[in-house]
Amino acid sequence: MIIGVLGPRGSYSDHAASLWLSKEYTASPLKDISLKYCDDIIDTFNAVILTNADLGIVPVENSIEGSVGVTLDMLMEHEIHIIGEVVVPIEHCLLSRGKIEDIRVILSHPQALGQCRQFIKSHFPHAEIRTTGSTSHAAKLATEFEEMAAIASRDSAGMYGLNVLLCNIQDCNNNHTRFIVFRKKQEDDDLAWKTCSGSVAETDDTAKRDLPHRTSIIVYLDRDRPGALYDLLGEFAIRKINLTRIESRPSKRILGDYIFYIDFAGNISDTIIKDALNSILPKAGMMKVLGSYEMM
Repeated sequence: MIIGVLGPRGSYSDHAASLWLSKEYTASPLKDISLKYCDDIIDTFNAVILTNADLGIVPVENSIEGSVGVTLDMLMEHEIHIIGEVVVPIEHCLLSRGKIEDIRVILSHPQALGQCRQFIKSHFPHAEIRTTGSTSHAAKLATEFEEMAAIASRDSAGMYGLNVLLCNIQDCNNNHTRFIVFRKKQEDDDLAWKTCSGSVAETDDTAKRDLPHRTSIIVYLDRDRPGALYDLLGEFAIRKINLTRIESRPSKRILGDYIFYIDFAGNISDTIIKDALNSILPKAGMMKVLGSYEMM
């Protein structure tokens, strides 16, 4: 199995992959697993779409900065299927070869920079800020000059021979990032909800299916009318299905036109979830089911 993650070694995506694998394959560990380190989130998706990797693991939302826009865009643009999630506690550190007083340039992934916005403004108001494809890439680049510092994990310091100048520099202590695990979509991935409502046959996966699950969908309302979104969300409300996230994102067609990303509790194989999705379908111009997966 080849898993695409943000590289190089030491990224939070790297850590997320380790956490997910240790949980998913506790009973029967896989021996043949390798990580494919990608330059950025787009390259991670492309690795899976082009079958250069079996799975991909990318960040989708952070408790401070919110959703990762490029991940949402890729979910819309590509035919992928989400099979899992993992939540990683984030502790950002300031890493450098030099001392604090030497720092003139700060590098990191845009999400990490956003999570440390107030820290940077307070401590390094005149520093040049540079974005990188990942936090570990920032750490690797910071080895070049003493005036460069990276915002990255403590693990990256040891991997790239950097000094940990300051720890826990994120603006909020409760900092977590949710990562999704995905693969290329297969022909039968939509059968679970497109088939008629009714109880699902017992299988070897029944016990796992009964665990708390999250389902993710994308909806586009091409008929702009008062109450359109209200009617759609009502299908969840009348069935008492708990929405865990709803977010709008520009459709990139015209200004003011949006698509909606919706996460909700429940398994796509459950009768009540099937009913909801089949009721939503005629009300939406487009509905894309991204998958159901065990909730962390």
